[in-house]
Amino acid sequence: MKKIIILSSLFFVVVSSQAQQIQWASKVIKFSSDLGGKQNGIKRILGKPDSFPQGGSSPNAWVPKNALDGREVIELGFDKPQMVKQVAVFENLNAGCVVKISADNGSGKYETVWTRRADYKTPKYKTTLITDRSYYFKRKRRKIQEAPDLINPGIEYAILDNVVSNVVAVKVEFNFAILPGQKQIDAIGISDSEVPIEANINAKSIFENLPNPENILIGDLQPQSPIVSQNGNMLYFTNDASDKEEIYSCSKTTGGKWGQPILENSLNESEGYNYLEFAGADFMLRGGGLYSKGSNDSGFAILNNTNGKYENSGQLKIAAYNNYDDNADATISNDRKTLILSIETDFSQGGTDLYFANRKDDGTYSMLQNMGKIINSAADESSPQLLSDNKTLLFSSLGFSSFGNYDIYVSYRLDDTWKKWSEPVNLGNKINGNDYEGSPFYDEITEMLYFIRATEGKTSLVTVKIPKEDLTKN
Repeated sequence: MKKIIILSSLFFVVVSSQAQQIQWASKVIKFSSDLGGKQNGIKRILGKPDSFPQGGSSPNAWVPKNALDGREVIELGFDKPQMVKQVAVFENLNAGCVVKISADNGSGKYETVWTRRADYKTPKYKTTLITDRSYYFKRKRRKIQEAPDLINPGIEYAILDNVVSNVVAVKVEFNFAILPGQKQIDAIGISDSEVPIEANINAKSIFENLPNPENILIGDLQPQSPIVSQNGNMLYFTNDASDKEEIYSCSKTTGGKWGQPILENSLNESEGYNYLEFAGADFMLRGGGLYSKGSNDSGFAILNNTNGKYENSGQLKIAAYNNYDDNADATISNDRKTLILSIETDFSQGGTDLYFANRKDDGTYSMLQNMGKIINSAADESSPQLLSDNKTLLFSSLGFSSFGNYDIYVSYRLDDTWKKWSEPVNLGNKINGNDYEGSPFYDEITEMLYFIRATEGKTSLVTVKIPKEDLTKN
């Protein structure tokens, strides 16, 4: 009898380490429907899982139009022919709707290799709630206090009776009426072994051996956007506990601890949003300014240090600047020549993406250029920080395999175009958890990483020691 195993992604266990040949779908041959667009389109099913092992709703997964009650079919190709004993379907929400799998052994014809036996006692579920439909078509913006919904995610492992040789494509048929609720498909893989295909987070073992992070005591303040001065003696962050977001600072004491927070009145020029993104030797990058579309104003300004006082030199101007999102984050190189922003434009992969712009001779910046599909996903990438080597980039994202909500990642620039980056590496479960982790800032002098952790709507300012050599080594 053909077997199928459904393993919840939340309790996934590696049952064997033996080598197996695994391929992920690399080409869409045919599909019955999708929502269209960059988010939840059919191409989001290609490649290795983006949403597992955590599962849950994600713009990086395929969502068909009849995802609540319909029958859908997809045909996917693979780079190389191979023997197949297992087909794994990674289902973000309400796993268990695969009803038939067929394989093409190079002949151009599909042969059925697995079917789910019909259970006529099982009710078929249809869309009955308006909220179900709006779940798909209402676009959700990021809120750091909310983790993605985890609604019975799982991986269906179809174990074939016999190995099928020379497989170049598979056809997978779904009946989404088998189970109630929303459905999303993250990825489909094939293997020559019965050993379940793993859903791995791209991480380094060195990050798993870090000390436990510690909270910095700042009273009832709700911190955002921490940065440290270049001499390591001042810690700045924004308090998000009131309608007006205001910048506070802490001075380092003789014992190496941070003192009590002090409101920095001179830095809080905006009526609404005030936050610092970078502190150089003689300047700061400040955000929160208003910009008018078509003015090239970016909302970010350089504060020059003049005799110990920071003076606003006016908003940075970026050619044809535009941002569809309500939020924007930025970082800048020490020499001010390269600006990196997290915004959403027509060229984004889906949500907010990471872009770069180069400074021109007149002090303004050239048009923003997207930093590429490797580092940008269909979800949001935010809060970048570029280290002094101009190659190591920290940022937060909801678009890659993670431990829960937003996680912190590091990526490395591979050439001088600023468009080729290494696959983002998760900073591990000592730093990242089931909740929100973001706004990373690394102090290269003390080798301390500062970041924000949000749990049940309350944010904390957290720090942990990471050797610089470990963080900057690709």
